[in-house]
Amino acid sequence: MQKYTAFHQAESQEIAPLVEGELVDLAQDPEAGATTAEYGIVLLAAVGFAGLLVVILKSDAVRALLMGIVEKALSTGM
Repeated sequence: MQKYTAFHQAESQEIAPLVEGELVDLAQDPEAGATTAEYGIVLLAAVGFAGLLVVILKSDAVRALLMGIVEKALSTGM
């Protein structure tokens, strides 16, 4: 039991400065990680927009419109 207590005390003394260091860093820069969160939100918005675009482009009306544009562009040159 005494060995465990000595180990536990040594371990807690090593960890304590790390925790205090992180708290100091957060106090100095309260917006730490905000950029990462913003990138995450932009990524989710882009994925949502891409999903919506896929649904729209799979519709028959849009497909016919796009095919008409492509056929007209290819037939004009000849």
